[in-house]
Amino acid sequence: MRLDRFLCESTGLTRSVAKKALHRGDVTVDGIVVKKSDLQINDQEVRLEGRLLSAPSARYLLLHKPAGYISATQDENYPCVLRLLPPELCRGLQCAGRLDVDTTGLLLLTDDGQWSHRLRSPKKACNKVYQVDLSEPLASDVSQRFAEGVMLHGEDKATLPATLETITPTRVLLTIQEGKYHQVKRMFAAVGNHVESLHRLQIGDIRLDDNLEPGQWRHLTEEEIASI
Repeated sequence: MRLDRFLCESTGLTRSVAKKALHRGDVTVDGIVVKKSDLQINDQEVRLEGRLLSAPSARYLLLHKPAGYISATQDENYPCVLRLLPPELCRGLQCAGRLDVDTTGLLLLTDDGQWSHRLRSPKKACNKVYQVDLSEPLASDVSQRFAEGVMLHGEDKATLPATLETITPTRVLLTIQEGKYHQVKRMFAAVGNHVESLHRLQIGDIRLDDNLEPGQWRHLTEEEIASI
């Protein structure tokens, strides 16, 4: 990462204060004073006023997303999910996979781009489990149609096989492998039904905690991080 970002994330300094420290000559890289903020840092030794700085560790968070928040870093119409986190945690975080503004449940955030890419990669095929409330009772043939794959409007390939578990005539658990735009809503629209509410429960081996209220969050465990 850039040297100025490294300084900010390893010390908590603001970008402007970090640049002032660079300008004063307070920063050394492998023993040499460096004033260029865009120097790329890999595994060099970085010191600020002689104090050795440690590389910032990546962060992995699980958020119980409430309705009405957008899964993006900024938006003109809706508040961003980052508002639900402490300000000191937000720098550099990105949503690892998104939820629609009216969809609730498990949302993962990280500043580890490679981990986020693996999570979203079709090759990884992380199963995603949703609780779906429907406007009409589920037709008897939908489970078989989803298992075979359905054509969505505007797509040239059918969806990958998906699994349905019926809870009530209008509430189901749906497990999919993909993450196409509005996929769950479009799948039920393709079979003549309408999604009233959508709640994500699980991605891969990572499950939403029953005791996390909407808007609450926690750090992922080492086991959860390694599962992706």
